[in-house]
Amino acid sequence: MFITLEGSEGAGKSTLIDSLKEYFKKNKIEFHFTREPGATKEGQILREILLNKAIEIDPYTETFLLLADRLQHVSKIIIPTLAENINVISDRYIDSTYAYQGAGRGISLEYLDQIIKPLNLPVPDITLYLDLPVEEGLKRAKHRDDLDRFEEEDIKFFERIRSFYLEQAKKNPNRFFIIDSSKDKEEVFEISKNLILDKLNET
Repeated sequence: MFITLEGSEGAGKSTLIDSLKEYFKKNKIEFHFTREPGATKEGQILREILLNKAIEIDPYTETFLLLADRLQHVSKIIIPTLAENINVISDRYIDSTYAYQGAGRGISLEYLDQIIKPLNLPVPDITLYLDLPVEEGLKRAKHRDDLDRFEEEDIKFFERIRSFYLEQAKKNPNRFFIIDSSKDKEEVFEISKNLILDKLNET
């Protein structure tokens, strides 16, 4: 099974991932945890460029760098792991591109479709979106030591992104699940874990 996690800034994806890793390891359910960008050796180099706030990157250049990272990620990690019947959880995936570079940067969704759909990338079985009001999320994110290039964007950028994710959830109710991450982290974990287990039981 292929699961993706998406989230607003400061929504608690890292905390959730740590809890899921611990739970699945304890219960001997095999999962491979991965992320975008930066899961492969090549991706690490691309990640450093993409997150470096000292570099100005054109939105289209940014998009193609992310797609280059994703192609390496899919071919080297996601497809081989799924082929071994090992479940995969990816911290960010295709929806991030439509949200950040599409809704956030203003690249048309039609254009993104034209460059992404021919790649025939695997579609997640479920996507969990950790939702949090933008102001609250940015307040949480600012407690980190050093904000990256994306985290330093203005509030309108993140409002557009959040609106896109919420709209996607309405359009894809069978794949996309919204989780209110203003709740206690234990509750967020329980909801997420149960959604994943329910899907595992289905398959």
